[in-house]
Amino acid sequence: MAGVNKVILVGNLGADPEVKHLEGDKVVANLRLATTEAYKDKMGNRVENTEWHDLELWDGQARIAEQYLKKGMQLFVEGKIKSDTWQDEQGNNRKRMKIRVLSFTMLGGRPEGAGAPSQGAQSYNHNVSAPSPAPSMSGGSAEDDDLPF
Repeated sequence: MAGVNKVILVGNLGADPEVKHLEGDKVVANLRLATTEAYKDKMGNRVENTEWHDLELWDGQARIAEQYLKKGMQLFVEGKIKSDTWQDEQGNNRKRMKIRVLSFTMLGGRPEGAGAPSQGAQSYNHNVSAPSPAPSMSGGSAEDDDLPF
């Protein structure tokens, strides 16, 4: 039986993208994405849990990230979990999990300092979705929800 390796995240960038231009016109961008869930505990206190995710984007997506993405922007990301293994200077085996981004959508408005899209920049190649407004939830806000998920 085949497995499924799919990740969907909605969160905010913790910093501007770190972009590296490599040999052969290859480009890689590394991002930090924060996802925060909020709920009320049994005592009625508001609890927030934030998780940080390391994202990796390549080539066309990395170029778009370099031009348009800035700290604080909200993103919808689809990707897959990848792991890096290596030995550190002391010879200890190390492992790091990251998300290899397959597609992303910029949500909400453009923060100050973000690149202004040129004409025709609404559609991107390399499975990157065009910017769209943040989805709206009908009814009460998620902040009023008592469910822990």
